[in-house]
Amino acid sequence: MNSHLRRAVVAIAAVSMATGLAACGSAKEAGDNGEKKKDKKGPLTIGLLLPENQTARYERFDKPLIEKKIKELAGADTVVLYDNAKQDAAVQQQQVDTMITKKVDALIVDAVDAKSIASSVKKANDKGIPVVAYDRLAEGPVKAYTSVDNERVGKIQGESLLKELGDNAAKGQIVMMNGAITDPNAKMYKDGAHSVLDGKVKIGKEYDTKEWKPENANENMKGAISSLGKDTIVGVYSANDGMAGGIITALKSAGFDKLPPVTGQDAELSAVQRILSDEQFMSVYKPYKPEADAAAELAVALAQGKGTDGVAKTTVDSGTQKKIPAIIVTPFALTKADIGQYVGKEGFFTLNEICTEKYKAQCDQAGLK
Repeated sequence: MNSHLRRAVVAIAAVSMATGLAACGSAKEAGDNGEKKKDKKGPLTIGLLLPENQTARYERFDKPLIEKKIKELAGADTVVLYDNAKQDAAVQQQQVDTMITKKVDALIVDAVDAKSIASSVKKANDKGIPVVAYDRLAEGPVKAYTSVDNERVGKIQGESLLKELGDNAAKGQIVMMNGAITDPNAKMYKDGAHSVLDGKVKIGKEYDTKEWKPENANENMKGAISSLGKDTIVGVYSANDGMAGGIITALKSAGFDKLPPVTGQDAELSAVQRILSDEQFMSVYKPYKPEADAAAELAVALAQGKGTDGVAKTTVDSGTQKKIPAIIVTPFALTKADIGQYVGKEGFFTLNEICTEKYKAQCDQAGLK
């Protein structure tokens, strides 16, 4: 081979090699969206960020159930990095940054603020970390979502309240205590409740409660009582149990001879005990285990690069994204008559936890022994 031909062959080979390397780089970047398995050795590392610790469910049920299921699916050596934002959206954004720095393989996020978290979700996604939105549908490029049927929660609350009010629905008015506007679930609860209550009972006052805080619900309820007069209030729609506690405190302080029926959600221990004591009428039991299991299954599948096909059962739309793979869990009404069927089950409370000495008589009366 002459020198000119040899140089031409070498030049062609060099160009081919450079092109091949560039193509490999492009393919990696295009696929670096959390959907392909990471090239790493050792156990998976999955991040879990929950929004607050005022609602007892997160630390008591969600966190341990999710951790347990992740390890069942991905192995006991799987690392779960956990943090709680304590209702601070800015703190949660910093926590996402930390998870990105620690190079987690997938991230489960229950957003404090579904809109403001979008930029953090995008940061994670850009680094190849798939994000699973848990319980609340975060905006941004989330890869999957799991929650309960949130509009159904509101309908259950509204239906239960109307049934309990009976003829009293036409004799007075109710107060509606909705959740925080930063939580997309709050709007779904509200919409579900309104679809049942509107036209059936007069809504005297309605509030969107800042940060879901019981003390804010308490102040709102005091204002409603002052404005409407206690003799006209026949019931209270409370979107969750924490706020129900604050509402009931306000009702007691106002000197109601008999407390009007108050709804709730989350089946918190204190709410279960209030239901047994006839202070709170009902709550909504959201089976935490199926929801926690779903989050774990989605996160592990995405972390392993398997995608969500065969795991997700449906799709949902957020404010920024269409057809997000999702698993939706069915909620149930919880009144005094329902408590017995759930006692001791995983994701609920034991008899000893519910029936303390203070509530022994109420438990005996309800047949909880």
